[in-house]
Amino acid sequence: MKRQLNILAIETSCDETAAAVIVDGVIKSNIIASQARLHSRYGGVVPEVAAREHLPVIIPIIDRALKQARLKLSQIRAIAVTQGPGLMTSLMVGVDTAKAMGAALNIPVIPVNHLEAHIYANFAKSKVKSQKLKVFPALILIVSGGHTLLVLMKGHGQLKVVGETLDDAAGEAFDKTAKLLGLGYPGGPALSELARRGNSHAFNFPRPMINSKNLNFSFSGLKTAVLYKLKELSPINYKLSTNLAASVQQAIVDVLIAKTEQAIKQYRPKTIMLGGGVAANELLRKRFKQLAKNSNLKSLIPNLQYCTDNAAMIGLAAYYKISSHRLRITDYRSFTAEPNLELK
Repeated sequence: MKRQLNILAIETSCDETAAAVIVDGVIKSNIIASQARLHSRYGGVVPEVAAREHLPVIIPIIDRALKQARLKLSQIRAIAVTQGPGLMTSLMVGVDTAKAMGAALNIPVIPVNHLEAHIYANFAKSKVKSQKLKVFPALILIVSGGHTLLVLMKGHGQLKVVGETLDDAAGEAFDKTAKLLGLGYPGGPALSELARRGNSHAFNFPRPMINSKNLNFSFSGLKTAVLYKLKELSPINYKLSTNLAASVQQAIVDVLIAKTEQAIKQYRPKTIMLGGGVAANELLRKRFKQLAKNSNLKSLIPNLQYCTDNAAMIGLAAYYKISSHRLRITDYRSFTAEPNLELK
């Protein structure tokens, strides 16, 4: 009888402390402790504070993940952990914890690229269903606070970045605009909520590089345009805030969809996927589904709970590394946290 592949996954790349258990590609638990309320007083994540806050909760979070999965630590066959990218001091907490547990249990510790894990958030519903979909080649739009990427995926582990931001990420444009409007941290969700009440055509903000012949992005110019508009209109009332939020959101999503459509024409994938924290944005999800329909393609969009940083996607990425024979379960890799780890 085949032995179950039980993976304990750990994620500490920024300000969420997370642990999950994956059993044969199925999520059995996914526990997250967020520091958002703590960092809101600073208007953003303070790296030293984030790392310090991971320390007292990481073991209790792991215990909760095991308990919810109804497994003992002795039943875990491998540990997956975020290697990067992320905040160095936060990453070190997860990596060092995983290594210590791996050494104590004499089981492999598998480093996972956080960006690749965002892709595997799309496989969270069911391993069997995902395999039957025959998704490859797939085109993935990864959109987060620190990254905006278009990735061509020909198979598990066969990744090629075909487009990326030249400066600021789309999520950063959301967060910066939210901060300028006094919406606090985390800004992206607050801006999206405010945008619901506004007119997305009230202001014609620039769509940087939307007509360029490459698949790269740029959002620094948009951020600057928003800053100047706010100075021009000051003081800002509630109605103006809603219209600004809606117009900025529209500009960002227009660029993301246009670049994805351009990539579809160039690479002709079977499936398009969405990933990253900004994948939770309602307008982006709606436009992405419509793009797939118009292009006669399948689309995969993660459930909202798997868009933001979580350990389930880390465990799924490790599971598919093993099941696609990219990594033998007997392997042990010596590695360190890499805050600037690239997607390859």
